[in-house]
Amino acid sequence: MFWPFLIMFFTIFPQEEKYAAARDRLVKDHIQSQGIHNKKVLKAMRTVPRHKLVPPSQRPNAYLDRPLPIGDGQTISQPFIVAFMTQLIDPNKDMRVLEIGTGSGYQAAVLAEMVDQVYTIEIIRSLGEKAEKDLSDLGYENINVRIGDGYAGWPEETPFDAIIVTAAPDRLPQPLIDQLAEGGKMVVPIGPVNQIQELTLIEKKNGKIRSRSVAPVRFVPFTRDTL
Repeated sequence: MFWPFLIMFFTIFPQEEKYAAARDRLVKDHIQSQGIHNKKVLKAMRTVPRHKLVPPSQRPNAYLDRPLPIGDGQTISQPFIVAFMTQLIDPNKDMRVLEIGTGSGYQAAVLAEMVDQVYTIEIIRSLGEKAEKDLSDLGYENINVRIGDGYAGWPEETPFDAIIVTAAPDRLPQPLIDQLAEGGKMVVPIGPVNQIQELTLIEKKNGKIRSRSVAPVRFVPFTRDTL
């Protein structure tokens, strides 16, 4: 009666080992080699099972350093960009982080490996509900998912030590600036739809906002609830 269990064991675990080896190669060849040096970020990128946060049809591509479609016209970000944006906020275990644009939950999972609490908002209900289930199935208990318009942020939980926006608004939403804690950082791509945008680092110091462009990028547009 142990044969079915043994067959399952030897079938599943070699596959997971294969994925783990692919994550290691991804980090070594495409993330660490391109300047990501934060040890906590590198460890998180080696840990989070990206293949479980993409559609089954995309699992063979999960550890390629490129964005992948996740349905509803949305994409999961390129792993290097996820690592780069995460490194910019300098994550630590005491932080409360707001993410706008849950998508598949991959960025939220990476953050959850390093910070105290992640609050993530997704405007597309089907994506948000699936991400919430997948993240729960993976055992993340410090990720809070909300379905709604991310422009307004999450005012009941402010202030946030950091904010990461994974879709591009044409201008910086004022509610997110207001919800950023003193000394906090926000990373957001800003620019027009279907054109090159500027990944921008925002810092709040002494009540004043400082911003600088850190890289040209291309993200899906920041979607608003117009109803």
